[in-house]
Amino acid sequence: MHIGFDISQTGSGKAGCGYFTHAMITAMLARAPQHRYALYPSFGDFFLDAKMPATSPYQGPNVHYGQRHVTMDGTRGYWSQSNLEAVLGNPDIIHSNNFWTPLQISSSRLIYTLYDAGFVVDPTWTTEGNRIGCFDGIFRAAVAADWVVAISEYTRSHYLKTFPHFPSERVRVVYPCSRFTDCEQQGTAPKSLKDLDAKAFWLSVGTIEPRKNQRMLMLAYKRYLDAGGRPMPLVLAGGKGWLMEDFKDYVAELGLSDQVILTGYVSDEELIWLYRNCYASLYPSVFEGFGLPVLEGMQFGAATMCSNTTSMPEVAGDAAILLSPDAPDAWTRNMLELALDEAKRQQLSMAGQQRARQFDWKRSAEAMLEIYDLALRSPKRSNMANTTSPKSGHAQLENHD
Repeated sequence: MHIGFDISQTGSGKAGCGYFTHAMITAMLARAPQHRYALYPSFGDFFLDAKMPATSPYQGPNVHYGQRHVTMDGTRGYWSQSNLEAVLGNPDIIHSNNFWTPLQISSSRLIYTLYDAGFVVDPTWTTEGNRIGCFDGIFRAAVAADWVVAISEYTRSHYLKTFPHFPSERVRVVYPCSRFTDCEQQGTAPKSLKDLDAKAFWLSVGTIEPRKNQRMLMLAYKRYLDAGGRPMPLVLAGGKGWLMEDFKDYVAELGLSDQVILTGYVSDEELIWLYRNCYASLYPSVFEGFGLPVLEGMQFGAATMCSNTTSMPEVAGDAAILLSPDAPDAWTRNMLELALDEAKRQQLSMAGQQRARQFDWKRSAEAMLEIYDLALRSPKRSNMANTTSPKSGHAQLENHD
């Protein structure tokens, strides 16, 4: 099989989409090295990382590194060619992982990874440019993709609700897994937190942006302190996102500047240490396609509280405290209770580690390769007599037991 695979978001500044793509191609190369892989360091005209490596960061006997571009004009011209399939060497599979979708694919099977469609739900969660670009990508996928891979059951159902005429049997669920392969790693404490005691701080991991709901968490934390809660600082580990430029001012207005620590971007080693040594991990996001910090925190033994909405219950199962992201008083109450209950914290820690072991990249890679094989054995969607489908025929390829 000749597999063309978009790796455009796997550079040094990768986030959730890039981590999924990086781990998936790594696992597929290990699981099925006999296939031919064409890896695309640029893909389409929505996203461009001009600092992608000059040579392939992924090795294998049948790995080819595709055309690399350093300007948006260059990548736009390349990916808009009418004979794109021939330029790419007529791969059997073309897999989009960065929201952009080509429309001129007549023979190759086009697979599209869908992470989430939060930009459809609330336009204030992102910038206008990003919202338009993401929606354009999923709309084009609804028209041109042969199969859609959703990263959670919630994401699958949300996509089919938004695009009800897409064949439901061609939308499959393949769960992401942790990017950390060694759950015994201890990590390294961030230098800025060298005086922080283990098991004596709350942790919240995520980019500082409206959808991650840090404002609500600040309000809950203030009420926790006002109620006499154990005086543990709250560490926010994540880089700056968008539309939250006044967040530090908001923290100051609440009188929390001395209790809230903003680390900015942290390395993987530092993140592991934070997960291992926090008293508990708090994840109050209002919308997720999956919720990777929930899984990774549980992997390293962090007792976890997370939102009870969208995909997060799928990730957490019964191994976390699930709370409404719109109820700061509930977060305050549960923080107060957990701070006084070490036995419950340890119980959540053990349950989380057991839950995290159910997500495995080997099974995810096998599920993805099965989708490729099925796609090749099935007609192009454009060649089907009827491209609409009733919502029967629910299909899922999960990677956990």
